[in-house]
Amino acid sequence: MIGKYPAKLDDKNRLIVPAKLRSELGDRFFVTLGINTGRPCLTVYTARDWDTLQANYNAVPISQRGAATALIFTNAIECEPDKQARFILAPHLIKYAGIDREVVIAGRAGQAEIWNAEAYEDFERENLTPEKLLSSLEAIGL
Repeated sequence: MIGKYPAKLDDKNRLIVPAKLRSELGDRFFVTLGINTGRPCLTVYTARDWDTLQANYNAVPISQRGAATALIFTNAIECEPDKQARFILAPHLIKYAGIDREVVIAGRAGQAEIWNAEAYEDFERENLTPEKLLSSLEAIGL
C-alpha cells in the first residue's frame, strides 16, 4: 500500500476507504492501535496480515507475551466497509490517535495508517529530510 489520502471523519465516526487502497484492503480488514516514531496513530491490517500477526502472537509462550502487545488485540476492530466504502472507527481508537475530523490515511507497505491530519503533518515535517530519508533507505537495505 502506498500514498497518502486526506479524509474526513463524518458525524457517525465513519471514514471512506480511499479508492486506491480498496482492492488491497479487501472486503474485511482490521484497525488497531499503532505508533510511528513515538506518535499515536492507527494501523490498518489486511485480513491475511492480521491472521499472521495473531499466529505470531499465539506462537510466543504466554509468559513472554507483553502486556502492550495484548492491547493491540484487545483494542482492535474488524471492519467490513459498506457499499459506499465507509467503515466505522470505534471511539476508543479515535481517542487514542487524537483524531478529530480531518485525517490522513497513509499507505505503509503492507499496512496503512490513520493519523490525525495535524499530527501527520508534524510527523512528515520532522522526518522529510535528506538525512532521515537516506538513513531509512539504508536501514531497509537500499
